[in-house]
Amino acid sequence: MEAIRELPELILGLLSSLRQTVSIWDVADILIVAFLIYRILSFMRKTSASSVIKGLALVVLIAWLSNLGMNVLNYLLRQFLQMGIIVIVVLFQPEVRKMFEQMGAGWLSGIFRKRGRFEHIEAGIYSIVKASIMMAENETGAIIVFERKVGLNDYAVTGTKIDAHITPELMQNIFFHNSPLHDGAVIIREGRLLAAACMLPLSNNVNFSNDLGMRHRAGVGLSERSDAVVVIVSEQSGTISVAVDGMLKRHLAKDTFEMLLRNELMQDSDAVRKSKKAKKNQSQKPNIKKGSKS
Repeated sequence: MEAIRELPELILGLLSSLRQTVSIWDVADILIVAFLIYRILSFMRKTSASSVIKGLALVVLIAWLSNLGMNVLNYLLRQFLQMGIIVIVVLFQPEVRKMFEQMGAGWLSGIFRKRGRFEHIEAGIYSIVKASIMMAENETGAIIVFERKVGLNDYAVTGTKIDAHITPELMQNIFFHNSPLHDGAVIIREGRLLAAACMLPLSNNVNFSNDLGMRHRAGVGLSERSDAVVVIVSEQSGTISVAVDGMLKRHLAKDTFEMLLRNELMQDSDAVRKSKKAKKNQSQKPNIKKGSKS
């Protein structure tokens, strides 16, 4: 009973001692470091760098075990680990650049977000879905890039600047076989067609399927280097695929395709909530049928 009575006093004494020894800057320091570690690990998990991290962890484990008496191996591994920062930059150069681009773009997009941009994006999604379905039926190859937070000006300048409103007819004319702009990709920024016939980087993934062509490799390659959402229409099979974060989702049906684009491109809570509310209200409208007059 005495221990139970003394428990509140012990807790208050512990809190008082922590307040004297731990400052607000210590708490902020711990929270910032934990947040950075979490963001780095979650970012690496989405890329092929996760396997490289496992390899580095294995090297660190071997280096620790080599302290038991393997002097030569321990010396070599210690020399290797001393250059850890340089090794990380060299191995993860594309991932590190993508991470910093997303961090910077995330801050700026919240400051300079334009009003009404989601209305334009929603209209663009509708046009792209309709055009992609029609091109898939006609087996017309296409590659369509939706820019998000990371800017794609470096790739847009390789093509022809257009800056036009998106319509299904315009997209079909661009990717028509005899069109001068059908080779390359189109880049869409905030619901408008920015440029066409753009060159994209190819993926270096060694596990890439042999039945996929250059359009799929280019779409996955750009998604590995940016946060863009890339739509690929196959000329050989007439199927629709979407590349996001280096992952390729193939053989998408119309409903799944449209839902995927909305989930990826309309992540703002207000826009998504309004869209869901409108669909809910539409589904709850009473279905009144006119009866025949007697």
